[in-house]
Amino acid sequence: MALRETVSSGGLLVWPRVLLFGDSITQFSFQQGGWGAALAHRLVRKCDVLNRGFSGYNSRWARIILPRLIGSGRDLDSPAAVTVFFGANDSALKDENPKQHVPLDEYAGNLRSMVQYLQSVGVPESRVILITPPPLCEAAWEKECIAQGHKLNRVNAVVGEYASACVQVAQDCGTDVLNLWALMQEDSQDFSAYLSDGLHLSPEGSEFLFSHLWPLIEGKVASLPLLLPHWQDVADAKPELSLLGDGDH
Repeated sequence: MALRETVSSGGLLVWPRVLLFGDSITQFSFQQGGWGAALAHRLVRKCDVLNRGFSGYNSRWARIILPRLIGSGRDLDSPAAVTVFFGANDSALKDENPKQHVPLDEYAGNLRSMVQYLQSVGVPESRVILITPPPLCEAAWEKECIAQGHKLNRVNAVVGEYASACVQVAQDCGTDVLNLWALMQEDSQDFSAYLSDGLHLSPEGSEFLFSHLWPLIEGKVASLPLLLPHWQDVADAKPELSLLGDGDH
């Protein structure tokens, strides 16, 4: 299904949109310096960027709620792009954090089910981007766990298994994928600066994510015009001629 550049219904302009679906790393992405805020800034007057991040959620719960967030049959429900960003909680160790833990095979199945659901409601795989969890800085996250009276409940090697599963699902389903876990560790670099507490992204981490995500998003929204004319292009005598058109300016 082709993406329409602008939609006018009853005289109302309907903005295209990009949907960010994920856990706390998505929920927090609209904070100052966040990657979601950077994306919204880059797409202003082209797309609304919707934050559907749910702190603490895993892919099991995400699969259940996705139909409540996006359906079929309405123009608003056909986004230009969707990011699906889970795994940081799924990969929690079962013995230390059974509530959030999701077994690896189920995690992969949940991702696959979400891609298939999006396809069923008119969002083709070409508009979907899977994002792996970032690497875990165990030393920093262990301090957070101890401060809350817990043992270390995640390890980076296990997170890597979930990242690999995410990449495999993307390959199987034909979606784009951003392997944040691998990219942040390229050439054995110290990735600790990318994380605020060992798990969540710092401003530097958000900037890193955005720099790699934007090329994937850009290819999906490149044909979208700037909505409504530039102020210098508004007709002086009859501005209605410029402002009440179809918005393709």
